[in-house]
Amino acid sequence: MSVENTQRTEGSGEEEAVTTLAASVRYYSTAPGVRLNVRSGPGTGYDITRVLPEGAKVPIYCQTPGTTVSGYYGTSNIWDNISNGEFVSDAYVNTSSDGYVADRCA
Repeated sequence: MSVENTQRTEGSGEEEAVTTLAASVRYYSTAPGVRLNVRSGPGTGYDITRVLPEGAKVPIYCQTPGTTVSGYYGTSNIWDNISNGEFVSDAYVNTSSDGYVADRCA
């Protein structure tokens, strides 16, 4: 979501459109009883960068297709970007959806 504001530049007499991002990031619960691997890319072939503790909540900044994984919440090829260069399988995140809940990663 973007909001466009019109601002007057000091002394120029001209109006300038400024676009600001007003994105709200939601946090989602991970599967109960699971220590979730965080990977450097959207697939099981990427390195594990860290492991989330049981009961963790994660933000989803964007989502992208990758390796298909069968997990607590079904089977999915969707991977959730939870931080810069960090992804978790959506099959272990309770989004209450079988599809995308965030924008696709660029």
